[in-house]
Amino acid sequence: MAEFTLELNDDQKQVRDWLHGFAEDVMRPAAAEWDEREETPWPIIQEAAKIGIYSLDFYAQQFFDPTGLGIPMAMEELFWGDAGIALSIVGTGLAAVGVLANGTEEQIGTWIPQMYGDVDDVKVAAFCSSEPDAGSDVASMRTRAVYDEANDEWVLNGTKTWATNGGIANVHVVVAVVDPEIGSKGHASFIVPPNTPGLSQGQKFQKHGIRASHTAEVVLEDVRVPGHCLLGGKEKLDERLARAREKAKAGGGERVKNAAMATFEASRPAVGAMAVGTARAAYEVALDYAKTREQFGRPIIDNQGIAFQLADMRTQIDAARLLVWRASWMATTGKPFTSAEGSMSKLYASEVAKKVTGQAIQILGGNGFTREYPVERMHRDAAIYTIFEGTSEVQRLVIARTLSGMPIR
Repeated sequence: MAEFTLELNDDQKQVRDWLHGFAEDVMRPAAAEWDEREETPWPIIQEAAKIGIYSLDFYAQQFFDPTGLGIPMAMEELFWGDAGIALSIVGTGLAAVGVLANGTEEQIGTWIPQMYGDVDDVKVAAFCSSEPDAGSDVASMRTRAVYDEANDEWVLNGTKTWATNGGIANVHVVVAVVDPEIGSKGHASFIVPPNTPGLSQGQKFQKHGIRASHTAEVVLEDVRVPGHCLLGGKEKLDERLARAREKAKAGGGERVKNAAMATFEASRPAVGAMAVGTARAAYEVALDYAKTREQFGRPIIDNQGIAFQLADMRTQIDAARLLVWRASWMATTGKPFTSAEGSMSKLYASEVAKKVTGQAIQILGGNGFTREYPVERMHRDAAIYTIFEGTSEVQRLVIARTLSGMPIR
């Protein structure tokens, strides 16, 4: 078991510097353009693929880093570059995590490579969980999956929303209800292979921030997928459902993780790291500006009102990073989140990102409110962190329930 340390090793530092160079030289110069275009930045994704950043091997290396710091370090650097472009590069990872968390070895080996494609023909993947009437309330999910035993196929019907890469993905991972009688315990995840009839893109959303990332509805109309596309397999699903039904009959309160929650639990510290990257980027712009911008004959950082803001911003960013690193280390080393440490990291880092980017605009004054400076875009991008993959309110609910052991509503 790797010992916890706050010092990155030489290999990690090399990867960090490599990612930082890509973020600085490739992503940042293109950030404003793709934000305005509100389109998937395929050329940037392909550039990332050419040097090995957008690939299964790269994410596997970071995911299996024995310290747990590979993924958060990578997320921070890429989102320091630009949140919208970075989400286009890493958005496939959520679908990949969904397969890793719930799939068999054969499913992992078959489908994850198809999510990324290759250097000459890059692909993306989508994880589809949220619905128009079921975001944080996963128990209200309406998308159904019915097993056709005669053909060994699952038939999916429903509408998913807020899906990153939804509709343009090569592979979709869809969470659906297989047994509505047992609530969220009756959910399962399915692979929808490329070009499967019945799957289509619904509304593409025009967003406040992260506009270079494609977000859309996914409509499923009598979508038939082979039995082997059920993540984990039918035998495992049947066993899990049987246990849940028995507990329901007995009035038991055992918690059974559903497929969507298993994915979100694994990804929350990574989202916290994304928020840290955006916050750090805005802080650095504000710091540089405060040291060079003069008012009343001196740099504005000479004023306590500005200097103290910057001190608080840096302190909060470092505190957020430490929470993210702790949760990531705990997850990698198998330590249980007895105090909802994963949710803590995502909650605090996302709130810090919103606050710090807002303070950066204030420090830049009128300039910060214009698109000539990047903090305006960073502030818009930061708004998503307190919303997606569990709102701040949901994170607080998870933390409170974990600490108290009570079914707080």
